[in-house]
Amino acid sequence: MAQAEPVTSSVEPVQINGRPKRPKILLAASGSVAAIKFGNLCRCFCEWAEVKAVASKSAMHFIDRRTIPDDVVLYTDDDEWSSWSRIGDTVLHIELRRWADIMVIAPLSANTLGKIAGGLCDNLLTCIVRAWDYSKPLFVAPAMNTFMWKNPFTEKHLVSIDELGITLIPPVTKRLACGDYGNGAMAEPSLIYKTIRLFLEAHPLPTSYNA
Repeated sequence: MAQAEPVTSSVEPVQINGRPKRPKILLAASGSVAAIKFGNLCRCFCEWAEVKAVASKSAMHFIDRRTIPDDVVLYTDDDEWSSWSRIGDTVLHIELRRWADIMVIAPLSANTLGKIAGGLCDNLLTCIVRAWDYSKPLFVAPAMNTFMWKNPFTEKHLVSIDELGITLIPPVTKRLACGDYGNGAMAEPSLIYKTIRLFLEAHPLPTSYNA
């Protein structure tokens, strides 16, 4: 399974193609209690990048909209269906895929991991993934109970998304929201942010991206 390199140093400002460019980052949250950190994740990115956000219906159970920065638009499943009424109208999951340079799903729940691995696309988030252009980077930061993380299905699903070219930001070991102690907790928003910045330092975006 492709994994993001660990972050061990501070990050300098990124130059894209030899000139400053604000990358377009699509942040997405699925239904894990770690979604309570989604506002913090958005704040980490929004001073450096153009940010749009997507949250599943389950994720919205944990997200306080007041924590989302004012300049970040948060899309939900309702926006996917309300934006289309007839042939010729824009399709939101396609428009977001076209807009983004990079997609980051954090948290990635066990359920959404299974959907992506099986090719299911029954909400806005998974439709974006199913329609994703895999010449563009897609990162995931799983969040789940330790026994869910160690479940044999998880390994199979991680192999499947690795074959798609999705990069894993590994979970960490800590006290989980359920009270258990073990591996499966989502990486901290600051680590996710630094991982993406370091990735772009090593892999500048092609000039064809959103030119």
